[in-house]
This record gives sequence, structure tokens and C-alpha cells, in this order.
Amino acid sequence: MSLERRPRTAHGFTLVELVVVMMIVALLLGSVMYTLSAQLEQRNFEETRSRLETARELLLSYAIVNGRLPCPATATSSGDEAPLGGGNCTSPYGGFLPARTIGYQVVDAGGYAVDSWQNRIRYAVSSAALTGCAGSSTLPHFTNGANLKANGITCQPNDLVVCKSSTGITATTCGTAANALTNQTVVVAIVYSVGKNGSLACAPCVDEAANTDGNQVFVFHTPTPPGATNGEFDDYLIWIAVGELYGRLISAGVLP
Repeated sequence: MSLERRPRTAHGFTLVELVVVMMIVALLLGSVMYTLSAQLEQRNFEETRSRLETARELLLSYAIVNGRLPCPATATSSGDEAPLGGGNCTSPYGGFLPARTIGYQVVDAGGYAVDSWQNRIRYAVSSAALTGCAGSSTLPHFTNGANLKANGITCQPNDLVVCKSSTGITATTCGTAANALTNQTVVVAIVYSVGKNGSLACAPCVDEAANTDGNQVFVFHTPTPPGATNGEFDDYLIWIAVGELYGRLISAGVLP
């Protein structure tokens, strides 16, 4: 007597099981994508910082060769300093890095230096009142080779200042000493990126707006997300101190 073999019933995934599997896959993919996005943003930040450091060195090299710092480029100068030849800068606080003037190579179609997000790199240079001059104090000082040499190395800048926050600032000061990140007699030039959000497209970003309003007061602090007290902030600034500029020029025999 033979026993009849019954075929096993084939079971597939139930709808609930499929949903669970899909949710797990989605979570894994989301985690991977988040990690890749974070790595990409970190690379962009590091690349932008590297570009700003390169720009800073080119500005100092330009000063050694020409005996002065260049003026910023304007929106219509095609990456050249404005005016050509320096002197009284067309836009000392609200301009762009003069890429063609200093030989900076990573540029957009218009000839302007760009960061890793393809936003134009900005540049401000001390152009107003001086302090501490032992002799003459003819302006402009830092963007005019003859004046810089005649005025001498005792002259200190007295306009550019970097603040910790835009809260309480004016067009000329940080408002309080506690809010000042730099002394007002230290900074001769600032090179900066407006970050991924481009600043001008960010609203309301109060701290970032202080860096693009065309005056001598700037803001720099650690990044903050949307919804922070003074809005999102992802600008990155570096600057040249007066002592460093004079030191480079003295070492090169340009001054005194």
C-alpha cells in the first residue's frame, strides 16, 4: 500500500510582510543618502575654505608685487579690480574678489571667482579712516602703493570690523565690545563665501544680510540652521590682519 504524497502548498509574502520589507529598505536607503549628502556638504565646505585660503595668499602676493592691495571687483568689472590701478575703490565693502587682477583661476563665465557652490567669492578692503599714523595719513592707504609707502607702517586701519552677531550693530561698529570678534584696528581685508544658501536668497537671515549690505561691519560665527534667532547662517569669512600684511611687505623689501 503506497502513501499518497501531497504537494506542499507554496506560500508567498503577505502584503504586510512586503510592506515591512519595503519600509526597512527605505530606511536603509534614507540613511545611506543622508550620509552621502553630509559627506558631500563637508567636501564642499572644505573645498570652499581651500579656495578662500588660496585667494588670501594671492592677495598678499599681489601686495608684495604691487606695493598695495587690489580693490574689489564690481558687478560690471568682469573680475577686474575697480578702478583699474587701485586707489579709491569703487566698492570697497560690497565688491567681489578681483580674480583676473590677482590671477585666481576658478571662475565663472563672467570672470568672477566662485566657491564650491558656484556663488561668487566676495572681498572687502580697508579704505576709510586710519589711526596711529606717525606721519602722513593720506587716503586711500592700503590700495595705493605710493600712499602706503609714504604713510608708513604705524598706520592702522579703522573701518573693517567682524562681529559675533548682527544684533545691535550699526553701519560702523559692532555696537558693544562684547560683540566684537576683531578689533576695529586689525583687519585690512576680508575674503568670504556666502555659503550654500547664497545669502541673498535667504530670508530672513539677519546675520548673513550684514555681510552683503555694503558697509564696513561684518558678521561671522558657527553655522546656524533655519529658525535660529537671527536666521540661517552658513557664510565663511577669513581676513588679513594689518600686522601680517606689513610683515609680508617688510620681508619682501617693499616696506618701509
